[in-house]
Amino acid sequence: MTSLKLHTAIYSLIMLSLIESPLIAQKKFNSSPTLHKEGTATQLIVEDKPFLVLGGETGNSSGSDIRYMKSVWKAVKALNLNTVLVPIYWELLEPEKGRFDFSLVDSLIKDARQHNLKLAFLWFGSWKNSMSCYVPAWIKKDYKTYPRAYDKNGIAQEILSPFSPNNLQADIAAFSALMKHIKETDENYHTVIMIQVENEIGMLPDARDYHPQATRELNGEVPKELIQHIQKNKKTLASALLKAWESTGFKTSGNWEAVFGKSLATDEIFIAWYFAKYTNRVTEEGKKIYPIPMFVNAALNRPNVKPGDYPSGGPLPHIIDIWKVAAPAIDFLSPDFYNPDFKHWNDLYKRNDNPLFIPEIRFDSSVYAKVFYAVGHYHAMGFSPFSIESAATPEHQPLGQSYNVLTQLSSLIAAHQGKSTMNGSLVDKTIPADTLTFGEYTFTIKHDYTLGWSPDAKKDAWPHGGVTIIQVAADEFMIAGTGVVITFSSATDKSRVGILTIEEGTYNDSKWTPGRVLNGDQSHQGRHLRFPAGHIGIQRLVLYKYK
Repeated sequence: MTSLKLHTAIYSLIMLSLIESPLIAQKKFNSSPTLHKEGTATQLIVEDKPFLVLGGETGNSSGSDIRYMKSVWKAVKALNLNTVLVPIYWELLEPEKGRFDFSLVDSLIKDARQHNLKLAFLWFGSWKNSMSCYVPAWIKKDYKTYPRAYDKNGIAQEILSPFSPNNLQADIAAFSALMKHIKETDENYHTVIMIQVENEIGMLPDARDYHPQATRELNGEVPKELIQHIQKNKKTLASALLKAWESTGFKTSGNWEAVFGKSLATDEIFIAWYFAKYTNRVTEEGKKIYPIPMFVNAALNRPNVKPGDYPSGGPLPHIIDIWKVAAPAIDFLSPDFYNPDFKHWNDLYKRNDNPLFIPEIRFDSSVYAKVFYAVGHYHAMGFSPFSIESAATPEHQPLGQSYNVLTQLSSLIAAHQGKSTMNGSLVDKTIPADTLTFGEYTFTIKHDYTLGWSPDAKKDAWPHGGVTIIQVAADEFMIAGTGVVITFSSATDKSRVGILTIEEGTYNDSKWTPGRVLNGDQSHQGRHLRFPAGHIGIQRLVLYKYK
């Protein structure tokens, strides 16, 4: 055995003994993390109970250095996270073909347990942001065995072709080894609760791969399973897919261009099918070993940008039907947010067959409000800003305050997920008001600056206001959020609605501990409930009717 291999083996044994140490992990659980349908929502079940991911994703390179991660753990604890999303890099996992180094995996698991945090591993395998930058050197150099995708000019790209069985089998072997190791070291402890398979898949700089094998498949028959799906679900297909199919008179046999027409749209439909099939096979093999929840994320396209100018063929809303048919082993598809239209994209991803989970969103000044909307309105499984360790003073970040509030409410949120008793709103200067109904009451939610009391109300842009509202009884509500003012009216008759009481306080161990009663100036003498802009908290509201 070489000295390098001996060192790796010794290190792995030491790390394994640390992971199994009862000083680090004292609890064991019978069932693995899984998903459970609850009403219209899907819940992540961890340690035999619903788990709301209040997470953060590390920067792409952070997880590659154990020493660097020491500072990250401190930052995320200060932000009140319960989950860290961190990459696992194929090139570091399998530096030589068939030889696996799990030292990084073991260190992440050990440190997460020490800090009482969960992990979602991001498999940076065949693709990361379209490119194959994290595949091992032995694959990069042997491009004849492990071929690249070609552009339309026949020029090889730094992207593994999804049409190569060798590429697929190499990814499967590495991912299977990873899942086997996670199962062996963590099955009883549930530190690792989810896996993202690949990262922001998509073809560049053209809409499809032009490798000769890809072109042969383009000229082959469209798979029967896809034809059957689009026939069965014609009325609900995404408009882009329906439009492409309509252009040929809804043909049900032939090659890809015969069925969907000759266009960039067809190129994207075609490549999406093969990206999804490839990723599904990787996921299937991983789940055979350890079937915890697995998902795929998407780099969102921008309006009026052509496929190939954005990563073409990823799990985007306009081709989500392709991914759903081709990749049934993948539990859900998720958006990565680096554009402003938060509501629009969430509406497209939250479907009966797809719960909302936000694994990556720009860590900006709006996230602390948006998380209330994601949890309240979309009943999201989780929320995770990107480069979470980048905050200069994490203990002062408002996101940490939002996470603290939502942690307090987590059991109550779980009890109301999938039910009409929980909803939420997001407001800013462009959309300053919203209306929600709960039983006999109508809530009018407006941005705090609509009151006109703040000198900042005259600014061109307002900070986002967000709120989660939970109806715990006919007249009683738990409300958490920031930057909103709420008034109330009757939804069922001409009665007037009054505020019986508003209390601020904390919610822990399923018990409300009241603080101040806010029936005076804070509620404008019983006219509204208010969270001033920049203030984050929980209030208990009781309403009544009178004439």
